[in-house]
Amino acid sequence: MINIRRLVTPELQQRYNRQGRILGLVGGVLLIIAPFLPWAYSSDALDNMTVLGYPSPLQFFGLALGVIISAFLVLQQALTQRQKKRVRVGWVPGAKAAATGALIYIALILLSIAAELGGLVNIVYGGWIALVGALLAFIGTRLIPAGRTPTLAAATAPAPLEILAIAVMMAAALFAAAFALNHDDAGSFVTFIAFVGAVVAVMIRSGVMGWLSAVSQRYRKVLIFSAFVVAFMFPFTQGGSDANMSIATQVMIFAATAMGLNIVVGLAGLLDLGYIAFLGAGAFVAAILSRSAFSTVGFHPPFIVVVLISGTVAATLGLIIGSPTLRVSGDYLAIVTLAFGEIFRISMNNLDGTDGPLLTRGSNGIPAIPDLVLFGFNFAQRHELLGIPLGRFSNYYFLLLLVLGLIILVFTRLNNSRIGRGWVAIREDEKAAEAMGVNVFGLKLFAFAGGAFLAGVAGSVKAHQDISVTPDQYVFLESAFLLAAIVLGGMGTVLGVLVGATLLKLMPEKLRFVNEYRLLIFGLLLVLMMRFRPEGLIPNQRRQLEFHEEDEELAERISEEIAETGTVKGAT
Repeated sequence: MINIRRLVTPELQQRYNRQGRILGLVGGVLLIIAPFLPWAYSSDALDNMTVLGYPSPLQFFGLALGVIISAFLVLQQALTQRQKKRVRVGWVPGAKAAATGALIYIALILLSIAAELGGLVNIVYGGWIALVGALLAFIGTRLIPAGRTPTLAAATAPAPLEILAIAVMMAAALFAAAFALNHDDAGSFVTFIAFVGAVVAVMIRSGVMGWLSAVSQRYRKVLIFSAFVVAFMFPFTQGGSDANMSIATQVMIFAATAMGLNIVVGLAGLLDLGYIAFLGAGAFVAAILSRSAFSTVGFHPPFIVVVLISGTVAATLGLIIGSPTLRVSGDYLAIVTLAFGEIFRISMNNLDGTDGPLLTRGSNGIPAIPDLVLFGFNFAQRHELLGIPLGRFSNYYFLLLLVLGLIILVFTRLNNSRIGRGWVAIREDEKAAEAMGVNVFGLKLFAFAGGAFLAGVAGSVKAHQDISVTPDQYVFLESAFLLAAIVLGGMGTVLGVLVGATLLKLMPEKLRFVNEYRLLIFGLLLVLMMRFRPEGLIPNQRRQLEFHEEDEELAERISEEIAETGTVKGAT
């Protein structure tokens, strides 16, 4: 693979700085002009890019990247000398990120047009102009010296402005989620995800993300409240769509389960490959205790009691499997937990009244699980609020939002406690932690049981939301995806796991046309992550520094944060 950084040396950048700036500006201007021209021969591709003078939403996003490139280059030239030494904006790094993102974004759009319409011949002149503009911007920005590392995170603004910035950030997240779910076309979905990635990269490279992170730390309660409001408002953006809300509820269940596994893997450092069994245990307990006609017991307690029983049964299984096996670690622990996941699935198949007691009805599972009725509220009925219809899946979404909020609260409280510090010590060096008096076995067992309890709680809701429970729903591949969500998002963090779980659950739903290659794409994604960002998309900064010990700029920035605030952002 050709390394662009090695090809474009500092000497070359100094020599062709002016030419690079001109090329970058020309490319940005072309990206601004191109959306007003037709890109596709037919309206059947993406979101109709055939209209002259009226950009489609996806074309408008390309225009936005062109504006960012042009504005950053102009502002860098005009404001660099006026920037305070303590506060520097990364205009050139941001422009470079925008140019790279624009090139990828435009290329994906053109490939999607060619794939959906049957060849490159269906791309008309506007699309080629956009591609030329992206190439010029990419080459031009590479010829400009990046300058010093941005220090925008140290900047402060009036409190109302910083709170407004948090509100705008959360509103943008709500728009992105609604826009992504409302596009069934795979090409539109992929290109929009590329645009979001480009914008995030621009924010990181320019220092805006660091400033937002610092603001979020200063107004943590405002951030949490805003996040809850955005999550609560999401169903109102879907116009009563059961299809989209079904996907949203599956994402919520997956995220809640991954958050429980984050205790085991992210904090305690225990590699668990059979965690899906605890989710299945909670689901089967809820199904057995439900009022389904296929329920095999005559005891049907209220759902609140069922949740506690489901979590307790899952935690008991965690204690049973953990007590004899947690004295081993590493690969041996992974093999044991993998075996436990398979034992659970086989056991559920055998509890059919023939090979064992009649509890789960074997491979047929327990179907016809009735919808929940809590405090007179029937989750099966369609409701209206403010004139917006809310269907069955919206009702379960609000319940799962509450469950996920409670799980996040438990995770953060444990992480910030002595128990959490003990888990981190075990993860970093088990022998050293034991030598310092940490109860290694007890804390590992508590992590296993606590994570299992949270998975059991999520499983109890999943059983009613899915209507039926079968053993084949809880296979090893699901455990692998849960673990991948934590690795992809960032081990030991809340936001990282939520992002990772959302991506891994949402992508297969929107990219069904590559379903046969899903595991191949999944493997390639993990390989790329391990190569370029092993700490995850939204990492804990201490772990980020561990993975990039040679990065002097990162070490210097984190040292400055510790000196200024006494803490490291992202530590929780």
